Amino acid sequence: MPRPASRAWLALVVLALIWSYNWIVMKQAMAHAGPFSFSALRYTLGTGVLFALLAARGERLRPPPLLQTALIGLAQTTGFQALVQWALVDGGAGKTALLAYTMPFWAVLLAWWLLADRPAGRHWAGIAIAAAGLLLVLEPWHGVGSVRSAWLAVGGGLFWAIGVVLSKRLFARGGVGALSLTAWQMAFGSAGLIVIALLADEHTFDWSGRFVAILTYNAVLASGLAWLLWSYIVEHLPTRVAGMTSLVIPVLGIGFAWWLLGERPDAAESAGIVLICLALLVINRRAGTTRASPPAGPADQPR
Repeated sequence: MPRPASRAWLALVVLALIWSYNWIVMKQAMAHAGPFSFSALRYTLGTGVLFALLAARGERLRPPPLLQTALIGLAQTTGFQALVQWALVDGGAGKTALLAYTMPFWAVLLAWWLLADRPAGRHWAGIAIAAAGLLLVLEPWHGVGSVRSAWLAVGGGLFWAIGVVLSKRLFARGGVGALSLTAWQMAFGSAGLIVIALLADEHTFDWSGRFVAILTYNAVLASGLAWLLWSYIVEHLPTRVAGMTSLVIPVLGIGFAWWLLGERPDAAESAGIVLICLALLVINRRAGTTRASPPAGPADQPR
């Protein structure tokens, strides 16, 4: 495996731990702040962390192509974060995480359309297995709780997928670093979140020690370091592999929600989690056994 791809897999492990636990942290944040105000504050601070890192590394502060970077930020930061944080007001942390992670299904279709990154047969099999698992977790025959919360989370997943595919297309053109793109797209996305927060009628922040800890975790790890890791993963792994493998994050999120919030999965949900894990194995085995075959397109090759 090429060295950058090996590092991307390691980054994915670290990212999974940070983001899966953060669904619990974001749910807890709703006791201290409104969803849009919290999102705007965490990403503004996260942007500051990334630009400080850019300066510390001596990299130029010149932005990547502005229009494309702004579109990525409005989709991946503004759209995704505003919708999923809003969904957490009424929805459980575990199920909201899984609904948001419909992102890989959207990403496969968008990458096929925009990047000519055509999925192979086993990728479709993995998607089908994961979709069946997601259906079992949601249990629509029992209702999905808050209908608004469910659709907000799914909409967040769609916006995230748009950001992923646009990032992949920009990386494929070359000359764009992961840290620079992450910092600048987050700056644009944070501006969008600030506008939404100003327009929303929310209560003020509860500046307790617990909220400061929640904000620190989100600004430094979940908003700063994690999005940098995600951009590196998108740059060096095929879109469908990065997207489908990231499904491990909501699976871990369900585990954390069970452990810390008492959101215990029932038999159907447990079966769904097993199917999603099986889908991850299918996707990963395919990624490891097809490097010698002709690639689906230039964006499918790690660089």
